[in-house]
Formats: sequence, structure tokens, C-alpha cells
Amino acid sequence: MLDHWPWYVIAVAIVNWVAVERKWKWVEYICKPGTMLLLLLWMGLNGGLGGALIWFTLGVIFSMGGDIFLMLPENFFLPGLISFLLAHVAYIVGLNTSAPYISGQGAIFLLGIGAYVAWIYRRLAAGLENKGQRDMKLPVLIYTLVISLMVYSALMTGGRDGWDALSAALVSIGAVFFYASDSTLAWDRFVQPLSHARLRVMVAYHLGQLGIITGAVLMSLR
Repeated sequence: MLDHWPWYVIAVAIVNWVAVERKWKWVEYICKPGTMLLLLLWMGLNGGLGGALIWFTLGVIFSMGGDIFLMLPENFFLPGLISFLLAHVAYIVGLNTSAPYISGQGAIFLLGIGAYVAWIYRRLAAGLENKGQRDMKLPVLIYTLVISLMVYSALMTGGRDGWDALSAALVSIGAVFFYASDSTLAWDRFVQPLSHARLRVMVAYHLGQLGIITGAVLMSLR
């Protein structure tokens, strides 16, 4: 069982959300990476940072690197994209430590995610063309496919050995929130500006990370 839930991580995340909405840049510079640092601390105090959680630890570290790149005033979007790509690869490995299986439910998930990828990438690619950023189409496609595989892997934990219902539900919900966060960011950046986009991105992102990591920690403590 958990020694405690990550309340202090949530508290700092909320401060970051307020800073994003109010445009308090220096508060954001502290709280954005600070949220992920505290998440690492919480992992260490509960399941630890190695063993079954090593891939999730790496995912948080790469995510923190992506956070830092994306909040800097210069354009570090591509390094940020690569950092988050590596985070998703780490999560994919962590979510697939037991043998994969085939089921009707998995086929439905795959078809649904595939349809969503086809739809959103078509819109993103058109937006990149319109903005004269054709060279970003391949990196965005690769990233879209990798995060989609991460979401699929999370949804499939419900039938994997070692994953109880609560852990599987938490990582699945977290992965969907992460998907929503990145979809909102990409839409706002490449297709059409959205109201309160940065706030919406950060709220969904932090909820996503909390869901994935809390589920993984609970799984490691079984």
C-alpha cells in the first residue's frame, strides 16, 4: 500500500496552473519542473526509483527535460518533442513488461486510436504546410504514432499479468489525459489557436503524469 498520496505534487501543480494562466513566468519556471521533481521524490518514498519502476522513472526524467525545453523563451520545440518522445518510449517499455496478448477489446482500442491518429495528423500536417513548417511533418508523425502506442499500451494493462484493476485504470486514465494534453498543444500551435490553451495543456498533462505514475507505483507495491 502507498505510504501517502502525492498531495504535495498536486499542490505545486496547481500553483503552476495558476502561474500559467496569470503569466507569472518566474513562478512557472520553478513550479513546472518542480512538479516533476516532487513526483520523482514521491516515487522514491513509495515504490522506489528502480526495479519495476525504472522505466517510469526514466519517463518522468525525460518529461522534465521536455518541460524545461518547452517553457524556455527561445524556440526549443524540437528538443522538447524529442524529450517527450523518449519519455513515451520509456513508458511503453514499462507498460509492456509482461507478455502481450490479443483480444477483441484490444482490437477495438487499436481501431479507435488508429482512426483518431489518421484524423488529427491530417489536420496537423495541413497546419504545418500552411505555416511553412513542412520539415516538422515527419517528427510530428513519429511523435503521434509513439504517444498513440503509449496510450494503447496503457489501455491494455487491464488484461496484463501484474496489473490490478485500480492500477490499470489509473495508468489508462492518465495516458488519455496525456494524449488530450498533447493534442491540445499541437492543435493550438499548428492548426488554430485555442482559448486558455496553455492552462488546458498543463492541467491535462499533470493529471496524465499523476495517473500514469500513481498506477505504476501501486502496481509495483503489489
